Amino acid sequence: MKLELRQEYNFSEIIAEFTRLGYRRVELVVDRGELAVRGGIVDIFPQGHTTPVRLEFFDRTLDSIRSFNILDQRSLTKLDFVEIQPYQPRPGTLVRDTDFQETEDYLLPDFQPGDYIVHENYGIAIFGGLTYLQERSVAGEYYELQFAGTEKVYVPLGQSRLMHRYSASDLKPELTVLSAKNNGWEKTKQKARSAAKNIALELFNLYRLRKLTRGWPCPEDTEEQLAVEADFPYEATPDQLKAIAAVKQDMEAASPMDRLVCGDVGFGKTEIALRAAFKMAMAGKQAAMLAPTTILVSQHYYNFKERFKKYALNIQMLSRFHTPAENRRIIKDLKAGRTDIVIGTHRLLQQDIGFKDLGLLIVDEEQRFGVEHKEFIKKLTVNVDILMLSATPIPRTLYLSLSGMRDISILRTPPKARRAIKTMLAEYSDADLQQAVARELERSGQIFILNNDIKTLPYWQRKLKTLAPGARTVVAHGKMPKAQLEKAVLSFVERRTDIMLCTTIIENGIDIPNANTIIVLNADYFGLAQLHQIRGRVGRSAVQAYACLFYSPHKILSAEAEARLHSLKEFTMLGAGYRLAMKDLELRGAGNILGAQQSGFVQNVGFTLYNKMLEEAAREVRGETVEKEKLFTLPAGQENFIPADYLEEEVLRISFYRRIMDCKSAQEVARIEQELKDRFGELPEQSINLLNSIREQLQPRPHQPGIHRVRRRHFRL
Repeated sequence: MKLELRQEYNFSEIIAEFTRLGYRRVELVVDRGELAVRGGIVDIFPQGHTTPVRLEFFDRTLDSIRSFNILDQRSLTKLDFVEIQPYQPRPGTLVRDTDFQETEDYLLPDFQPGDYIVHENYGIAIFGGLTYLQERSVAGEYYELQFAGTEKVYVPLGQSRLMHRYSASDLKPELTVLSAKNNGWEKTKQKARSAAKNIALELFNLYRLRKLTRGWPCPEDTEEQLAVEADFPYEATPDQLKAIAAVKQDMEAASPMDRLVCGDVGFGKTEIALRAAFKMAMAGKQAAMLAPTTILVSQHYYNFKERFKKYALNIQMLSRFHTPAENRRIIKDLKAGRTDIVIGTHRLLQQDIGFKDLGLLIVDEEQRFGVEHKEFIKKLTVNVDILMLSATPIPRTLYLSLSGMRDISILRTPPKARRAIKTMLAEYSDADLQQAVARELERSGQIFILNNDIKTLPYWQRKLKTLAPGARTVVAHGKMPKAQLEKAVLSFVERRTDIMLCTTIIENGIDIPNANTIIVLNADYFGLAQLHQIRGRVGRSAVQAYACLFYSPHKILSAEAEARLHSLKEFTMLGAGYRLAMKDLELRGAGNILGAQQSGFVQNVGFTLYNKMLEEAAREVRGETVEKEKLFTLPAGQENFIPADYLEEEVLRISFYRRIMDCKSAQEVARIEQELKDRFGELPEQSINLLNSIREQLQPRPHQPGIHRVRRRHFRL
C-alpha cells in the first residue's frame, strides 16, 4: 500500500486497511505493527521501517508525511511517500521490544484518575480527573479532588505545582477532612517540615564531623590495580567510571570513606566493589564484604576468586555453606591477618568476629539489612572506609536534596550491550509454557521458572518432565538443607542443569549470563517492584532475554488483584511500568537513607511533598535563600484549556497541563507548543489562549522587582 503526499484518500478506509494489514490500535506508537489515530493525524510503525511514520490529513488530502522518534514522539524527516507492508510479527516476539530504560519521563502518566494525590494547601485526596467548569468568568478544565466524605475541591490548572502524586507505602492513606475545625492538615505539614529540618541538620553535622575524622589514606593505584581493571570483560558505563573514580578519591583521602552507590539490578555495582576491595587488599589492609543471602555471598566469592586468581590474595567465604569447623578456621585466620578479603552474610556481624587490620567494609544490598545491623556496622567501622551498595534507586530530587550532606553515586545508565527484556503477560497455558522453554533450550540457554509455593513445586517438577522431557531440572527453595541448596545452585551455575524451578530465593544475588528466560507463575501475586527485581535475574548479557508473566485463567480475581493485573499490563509497555516499579523501589531506598524515624512523616504527607520539604530544609541549612514558588493565574473572559476533541486521552492532557504549568521560561512554552502541533495538529483557540497567558507571565518585568505574588484560587462545590 503506497501513500503519496498531496494525494486524496478516504480517511476511514485507510484506517480500516491498516487494520486489515495486521496493525493494531494503541494510544502511543513505539513498536512495529502499531497504529494510533488522533483526529486527522495517523501514527504508524510500518513493517521493515527503522522509525515510525506520522501522516497528517487535511480533509481528504494527505498534507504531510514525516518520520518521528519513538522516545520523544517528535518529527524527524519529511517524506514524499510511504509504503505500508502487511505486518508480520517475528517468531517469539512478545510485548513491545523498545528499550524501556530510555523512555522520556514526560511521555509517561504523572498521575491519573483514581490515584491518591496531595495538595499542599488542602491535604490528601483521590484524583477524580479533569472537569470543565466556568467559575468567576474563568472557563476551562479544573482538577477534581475528592476529600473525606462528600467534600470536593476543583483546583485551577495554575495550581499544578501544589499537587503531587501520593506515595509512601502499600497502605492506603486517610483522606483529609476539609471541614475539620482543628486545622489538622496544617499541623501535619508543620510536623513533617520540622522533621525534615531536623534530619537535614543531622546529616549536615554528620557529614562535617566525618570530614574532620582522621582515617587511613590508601595509596594511589598500582600497576596491578590497572591490570585487574583492564581484565574487566565489559565496557564500563560513564556512571560506573564516575563512581569508581569517586570511590578511589574517597579511599585516598585523609578522612574515612562513607559512600553509597545506588543502581538498578545489573548496572555494575559489583565491579565497583571488586576494584575497591582489590585496592585495599593490595595496600596491605583487610577488606570485608557483607551480603544478605548465602547465595549472593557464594556468587561474590566465585567472582572475586576468578578475577584475582593471578594475585597472591587469600579470599575466604563465611556462610552456612561451610561447616562450623571451617567457619572457626576462617575466623581464626581473619583475626591473625592471614585473610585479605572475606565475604560473608550476617555471620560477619556476630560478636566472635574480629579483624587484625580492617581497612574497608562493603555492604551489598544495603537496603536488606535492618536498623540493628546498621548500628552494629557503625560500631565496627570507626575510622574504616565504608562502601554501601543499594539496588533501590534514589530519585533525582532526593539525590539533589542530600548532595552536599551525603556522598552518593548514582548508576543510571545500563551497560552498553544490554538489551531491554522482552516481557509477556498472559493467562497460563501448557502450550505457552512449553513454547517459552523450548525457545530458550533451542539456543542452549537456561531458564528460571519461579513458583513461590513450596508445596506445589513437586507438581510443577512432574509437569516439566512431560512438557520438556529432555530438559534437566533442579529445584531450589529456602527451606532446603544448606548442602542440598548449594549443590542445586552450583549445578545451575555450572550449566549442568537447564531449568531452575524455584521460589523467590533467586530474587537477589543470582547472576547467570547464560540464563535468559524467566517464567513467573501466578505473577498477579507480586508487586511491580518485586517483579522488576525478579525480572532482573535475566538479561545480564548481550543475549536477548525474555520474561513470561503468567496468571491463572480460572481464578476469579478480587478488585485488588484486578488493579494489580492492570499495573502488570502497564509494566510490560513502553516504560511506564519500569518507572512505576522504580517509584516503588525509590521509596524503599529513600526510607533506608532517611532512617526509620522519618517513615511516619513520609506516610503522613507523601514522599514527594516530604522530599520537597527536605530539599528546602537542606538549602536553608547550607545557607541558601529559598524563594516562594511562582503560581500562574489564567485570565477571565476567555477559555484556557486543551479541548478533548483535540487531545482525547485525559492522562495526556493532564501531562501537558503539568508540563505547561512547570515552565520556567517562554522558550519552554514555545517548545511545548511546537510539540503539540507536531503530534496533534494545529492548536485550537482555547489552547493558544492558555499558552499565550503562561508565556506573558514568564516575560521579565523590570518594573516589578521581587517575587510575583498571586492569589491562589480554589472552588468548592
